[in-house]
Amino acid sequence: MDRVHRQEPAPASGDVRRWVGTRRRHRRRPGRHSGREHPGQRGAPAAAATVAGNGDAPAGKAASAAKKPVAKKAADTKKADAKKADAKKAETKKVAAKKAAQVRFGYQEQSTYYFCAPAATRIALTARGHVVSQYDLAKSLGTTENGTNSAHETTRVLNKVNGTDFYRTREIPGPSAKPAEMDRLQADAVRALGSGYPIVANIKGTALDVNGKAHSYEGGHYLTVVAYRDQGRTVQIADPFDPSNGGTYWMSTISLANWIAERGYSA
Repeated sequence: MDRVHRQEPAPASGDVRRWVGTRRRHRRRPGRHSGREHPGQRGAPAAAATVAGNGDAPAGKAASAAKKPVAKKAADTKKADAKKADAKKAETKKVAAKKAAQVRFGYQEQSTYYFCAPAATRIALTARGHVVSQYDLAKSLGTTENGTNSAHETTRVLNKVNGTDFYRTREIPGPSAKPAEMDRLQADAVRALGSGYPIVANIKGTALDVNGKAHSYEGGHYLTVVAYRDQGRTVQIADPFDPSNGGTYWMSTISLANWIAERGYSA
């Protein structure tokens, strides 16, 4: 049987444009929809609510939980560092609290007129249990008939023989010591001697001891500080060039600081 195709009646001539526009306005194009919910999106909020309702943690909480071990480790490290710092402060206060300290040492007069640095270094080393000849120390210090260059040399050799990095070179560059440099020398005496390490000082000029006796080395000299009292305001010096009175005498830290002026010391 032949199919019959129904044909809509053509509009009147004046209505053709409006009829075509109407058809186009209502015609749907593939892939487009009028703002309705996509089938694949239906039920998604409910599913999410179900997951949350079943007790699963949201992503934000999971990330927060993962950070907790890292934060705890950082806190533990901080506490350990603080504990070490407190212990160090306590040890420093313990040393500073000592009103006086003295090391045991072996005195030996310098063997030549230019061996003051080797002799002073040797005295300091005996307090740490090391007995080295002045001649061997002179070679290590680079000592010649003109003497030894500076306190940097004694610092280097003291650390090398002791197998430590305890000693540092302190300098007093001006023609006289400033109050801050005097205070630092006093603090260094308390710290070093309180820990069992004598100081080796490079001096020049004349200074008076506590008894008013003058000690003069216009060409320069090296000597060893082996004790302090009155919380470091007064120090005992072992002088390798002056064997009288057991080679020692006491001097104020202020006088010693001015004696070291334009030179330095190892502490």
